[in-house]
Amino acid sequence: MARSSKEAITISPALVNRRGGIVVLSLKEYQRLLASTVPIYHLKGKARDKLDRLVEEGLEEHRKGKTRVIRSLADLDTGT
Repeated sequence: MARSSKEAITISPALVNRRGGIVVLSLKEYQRLLASTVPIYHLKGKARDKLDRLVEEGLEEHRKGKTRVIRSLADLDTGT
């Protein structure tokens, strides 16, 4: 339940409309969301083409059955 306080926060409706809304979160929830954020990269040119080829080759190997399931990175050393 929210506590009553003599200090109020006033938010301008015009500012809310101009910025597309607001979100109120606890600091703990905000930090959890921030920690789970994954950066997004947009590659261009040769870097994009190289990554596209690498992904396509990996998918092709998977379709041909050339990949294997591993439980951990240690499985890569043993070849199991």
